[in-house]
Amino acid sequence: MAWNEPGNKGQDPWGNGNKGGNDKGPPDLDEVFRNLSKRFGGKGNGSGGSVSGASLVIVLVIAVVVWGLSGFYTVKEAEKGVALRFGEYIGEVDPGLQWKATFIDEVTPVNVQTVRSIPASGSMLTADENVVLVQLDVQYRVSKAKDYLYSVVDADASLREATDSALRYVIGHNTMDDILTTGRDKIRRDTWDEIERIIKPYELGITVVDVNFLPARPPEEVKDAFDDAIAAQEDEQRFIREAEAYSRQLEPKVRGTVQRMDQQAIAYKQRVILEAKGKVARFEQLLPEYQDAPEVTRERMYFDTMQDVMSGTNKVLIDAKNSGNLMYLPLDKLMQNSQSNKSASAKSKPATPVMSVNSTTHNNSSMPLDGRPSRGERSSGRN
Repeated sequence: MAWNEPGNKGQDPWGNGNKGGNDKGPPDLDEVFRNLSKRFGGKGNGSGGSVSGASLVIVLVIAVVVWGLSGFYTVKEAEKGVALRFGEYIGEVDPGLQWKATFIDEVTPVNVQTVRSIPASGSMLTADENVVLVQLDVQYRVSKAKDYLYSVVDADASLREATDSALRYVIGHNTMDDILTTGRDKIRRDTWDEIERIIKPYELGITVVDVNFLPARPPEEVKDAFDDAIAAQEDEQRFIREAEAYSRQLEPKVRGTVQRMDQQAIAYKQRVILEAKGKVARFEQLLPEYQDAPEVTRERMYFDTMQDVMSGTNKVLIDAKNSGNLMYLPLDKLMQNSQSNKSASAKSKPATPVMSVNSTTHNNSSMPLDGRPSRGERSSGRN
């Protein structure tokens, strides 16, 4: 007989020997399932206990499936995912379809390819105690997603403050003329270097891509004067460029002229040397003849020289003492013959050897330096 049948006065195996006592024992499992079934809309009588248990299992399975499906997510191509497990960093997630444990893991996507920009501007004091209005635009990209999210509270705000500080530092160490005119590129590079120096200890996970130094403006009170100064400096640079271009254009011509003059000098040198050698050769040929018959050779050379000299003149000499009547002279024929004789002699005969004769007869006392016979010899020749 079971312990709980009517009429059984045995002891309750759970220690509940007295129904009227305070010790009720452990709860009935069937009653627990019935209560759950009632809550989920089931009936709590008869064999509904087993049915309600199966329903609970189904509900739990559905919940697990929903929990598993809720963990799928996608990281875009330009992004990196930063994964945390119970708030602790566990790594970066690559682009693509991924899964995480919902309520356990947390993934924050960060765009690491988009180039972002932060502007900076304001009125700043220069090294020469002038006030200038400057504008700067910093372009950057996220290089480390974890540092960008968790190294500082707001990486963008930190970069903005670093940019403003670097810009004021660089502007304060340059003059206003450099800021407005020729020193703009140097200021841009110095500002870039100063920004990187400031943000390096904070490890913001940011890489500065470019720094654009926009045109600065002087105060409105002196704007016209500075515009004139800028225009003058631009004209100066333009003139310098034009002079350099002219120099580059003129240099090849000058070099060509120099080379041409060198070649002409070399040719002239060779020509003079060859002519001197030719004169020396003619002198060597003439010297034996002169030594054999000096008078005949001297007279022959005189006649040849006078022929060459007089052939180029257009004057006609007449002895007025011996001829009492003026005869008609065909001057035009004489001129034509003179010119034809001159051209023929220039083509057929070499240069006159007067210089050679002078050089050979310099020490001869009977012949003057010009190669002509003395006055007595010419008078005896005419007689």
